[in-house]
Amino acid sequence: MYAKLYSCSIHGLDGVVVEVEVDISNGLPAFDVVGLPDSAVREARDRVRAAIKNSGYSFPLQRITTNLAPAALRKEGSGFDLAIALGVLFASEQLIWKESDSWLLLGEMALDGGLRPLAGVLPMVIAGKAGGFRKVIVPASNAEEAGLVAGMIVFAANTIQEAAAILRHEEAPPVPLTSITAATTKDVPADFADVRGQRHVKRTMEVAAAGMHNLLLIGPPGSGKTMLARRIPSILTPMQASESLEVTKIRSIGGLLTQKGKREVHRPFRAPHHTISPAGLIGGGSIPKPGEVSLAHRGVLFLDELPEFSKGALEVLRQPLEDHHVTVSRARATFSFPANFMLIASMNPCPCGFYGYEQDRACTCTPLQVQRYRSKISGPLLDRMDIHVEVPRVDYQTLSEGTKEESSISIRQRVVQARKRQAERFDGTTILHNEAMPPAYIRRYCKINKETDQLLKQSFDALGLSARAHDRILKVARTIADLGGEPEIQLPHVAEAIQYRTLDRKWWG
Repeated sequence: MYAKLYSCSIHGLDGVVVEVEVDISNGLPAFDVVGLPDSAVREARDRVRAAIKNSGYSFPLQRITTNLAPAALRKEGSGFDLAIALGVLFASEQLIWKESDSWLLLGEMALDGGLRPLAGVLPMVIAGKAGGFRKVIVPASNAEEAGLVAGMIVFAANTIQEAAAILRHEEAPPVPLTSITAATTKDVPADFADVRGQRHVKRTMEVAAAGMHNLLLIGPPGSGKTMLARRIPSILTPMQASESLEVTKIRSIGGLLTQKGKREVHRPFRAPHHTISPAGLIGGGSIPKPGEVSLAHRGVLFLDELPEFSKGALEVLRQPLEDHHVTVSRARATFSFPANFMLIASMNPCPCGFYGYEQDRACTCTPLQVQRYRSKISGPLLDRMDIHVEVPRVDYQTLSEGTKEESSISIRQRVVQARKRQAERFDGTTILHNEAMPPAYIRRYCKINKETDQLLKQSFDALGLSARAHDRILKVARTIADLGGEPEIQLPHVAEAIQYRTLDRKWWG
């Protein structure tokens, strides 16, 4: 007796359709699962056996072999439980069903026959649609998430009995297509109007947001570095539909969707603790999962107290900052995760935090301590930071005066206009902002006159800049020009961009 059904697995950030074959033959009672299953899949035998018995069905006392194909792909997770359980019932002829080729079955089984929610349902349903399936049964808790995929008829089930009834057409109420609306939040939004003073830093953050440039904040404790960084999302542009889908898929796989059935429209803001491991940062595991750099895809990765992160964790950032993706290789497969994010990092000038700011408080660090502290940030990593800015402490008069600060809404309007100019410039390409320009586009869109070129040459020699830093100065200058509505890069734009690289020599020279 034989039955074949279809389920889905997650491979990297994409779903892969898996054939679930169940064969029941005479012999000593046994229940085997083959096809490179992980421990969670192998444990499905016990969950399925108990769920079938507790749902009023009979578990066959025969030899049961379940094959998950393609056999070369390693299977993980508990999402195959429903397909395996129904396969056993169909192969043992306790249920009759002949339309298995058009259905996708997803769900983890509880011991009482109930269906538990899964992580990663959205990419699984997208893969099912791409594979020609038009109907899918999911746990009721995942129904709204699955309903985000147009063209798939979604059925919600709470138990294996309900799933069986849907397949027998005894009751088949499809879940309506979920309205593609934004996830809402009740949190009070952070606003730049809350920050007193620091106008030059706010200008720097406006430039960074307009071009999605990486930013390094350096200053003494209490100067507002973290407060400023956490307000960056308030001036970023809304995500495009393609970006929103990418972010929603990644958060679905991580089980981090804020509201089921709602697509993510706010750019991610991830702020991992400095004790995070390299694998936690870029992704890893025996079957790699996306790390913080992928969870920050299309958004912001904030590393507070940058030198406190391990050397290994910081160095693994170099590839995603340059290539905008992460490649994790294992013996059986290579996984690639997107990692197109804006890096914001903050740090003190020394371990005590007051080197160079003796007017606030005397520095207690020795020159060797200062050198060791700063050496934790390697030259290649620093080179990938487009903008460096000092954040001095705010004096009492600035804090106490009632001057009205510019709001995030006002700043965001300028950022949106700058991004519109970039969208028109890169129309028809996969480039979304200036920071992502490859060398060919830098030569095309970042042309400068002789006077400006002479200034850049002098700064290049004086600061000892690398070729990478040269290109990043031109990208930032292009963003500054976009903020000013200028079609061409002018001398003031390049001068301002060079100013954002002066810490190369002051702090590390």
